[in-house]
Amino acid sequence: MSRILTIDQGTTSSRSIIFDINGDIEQVAQEEYPLIFPNDGWVEIDPDALYKSVTNTLNQLDLEGVKFGGITNQRETTIIWNKNTLEPIYNAIVWQDRRTSEYCSELATDHNKSIVKEKTGLLIDSYFSATKIKWILDNVEGARAKAEAGELCFGTVDTYLMYRLSAGKLFKTDITNASRTMLFNINTLRWDDELLKLFDIPKPLLPEVVHSDSCFGSLSELGDITIHAVLGDQQAALFGQGCLEKGQLKSTYGTGCFIMSNVGDKPIHSDDGLLTTIGFSLNGKVFYAIEGSIYASGTTVQWLRDNLQFFDKSDQSEIYLNEDGNANNVLFIPAFTGLGAPYWNSEIRASFHGITRDTSRTDMINAAFNSVTYQTKDIIDCLIRSGIKIESLNVDGGMVANKKFIQQIANLLNIKVSIPENSESTARGVAVLAGVASKTFDLKLVSNQKRTSTHPDIEAHDFMLKDYENWKGLVTKLLSP
Repeated sequence: MSRILTIDQGTTSSRSIIFDINGDIEQVAQEEYPLIFPNDGWVEIDPDALYKSVTNTLNQLDLEGVKFGGITNQRETTIIWNKNTLEPIYNAIVWQDRRTSEYCSELATDHNKSIVKEKTGLLIDSYFSATKIKWILDNVEGARAKAEAGELCFGTVDTYLMYRLSAGKLFKTDITNASRTMLFNINTLRWDDELLKLFDIPKPLLPEVVHSDSCFGSLSELGDITIHAVLGDQQAALFGQGCLEKGQLKSTYGTGCFIMSNVGDKPIHSDDGLLTTIGFSLNGKVFYAIEGSIYASGTTVQWLRDNLQFFDKSDQSEIYLNEDGNANNVLFIPAFTGLGAPYWNSEIRASFHGITRDTSRTDMINAAFNSVTYQTKDIIDCLIRSGIKIESLNVDGGMVANKKFIQQIANLLNIKVSIPENSESTARGVAVLAGVASKTFDLKLVSNQKRTSTHPDIEAHDFMLKDYENWKGLVTKLLSP
């Protein structure tokens, strides 16, 4: 049977999905798990809880006859485990974690920043895996000696899952996940010895790196399903949105927001804090991408729901939104763990501004959603300055079900915003890549998609642009020394 299994492992939940020959969902199971916050700016996951959430969802599916699969995962999140026992030596340190920010600031000399940017396309920041690895090796007793002796394994989530689901036989990652570690040279497509020395990380700790559409091997714990594609979640969404040509771009609104543009077969660099990364590989050809990262989008909605208890379910937020984003002059800075592109500031924290006696819950909800929309404009403006021509924006992720939110984005950016008919761009993207690699699916499943479009309203654009400028001015003021 021509069915593909996708393991879609996200920041707060895991999903297992079976796609049929048409790229439609046949079965799906999902399980959430908690994040752990040991200190201010620290974010962790119990690796066993993460793994069990995956196996629990897999056990809910009928895998009979499924031969091929793909994995897409939260990127940068760092796990180190014992090579023989498969036991993690510390909790997974999540991509949002900022505990190594001070170390990154000390390391970020002009020379080091230049080396890292040229080789990896990244900034020296605690967002990426390298300093998370170093922190674990330096803070878990005996870890560094064991790593140097080849007794430990490092992996992003894709590697950890493949290792455990193959009973320790597969120790691999793909080039997209490797490109987010700050240790992988995106020009040579190899782990870089100079970077390993800079971050003091033993090479035996690292997995083998292969192309995204490689045959990674069989998962013996699943009855020998062969993995034929692995992509970091944002790269999977780029592929799943059909952004196969230079200049095509997408924005994914999940836990965070990630705007990514395909830049072709050669990397380009931004002077505005955007990241250069590997988009995907297909039939031996590597496609590069440029990306802007927003730390808190869906996280902001969850916070409004769970902490402030403004609504019981996330989808109830839509009834409070104004299509022009009118928040009664209230502004929100969504810096729960700092701000990502283009600011890259780990110290600033979330805050409301402009609250008066007549401020309502509706105003605060609109201000919070505006902050996601405004950061989207920040990154779009950076892309334009990098030479990317923006005529429309393809969007996906959980937040795109909110029609008023999508209208706000179209209004502020003053461009058409399109949603694919099948909004499962991330999971579907890696499924199609696995299907193409295993000669099961047709690439047209992502290149020819039906979409619904939202067009801007000029009056709302004028209002939102003025409010955005006020928000931008506030951010600039708060970040001033």
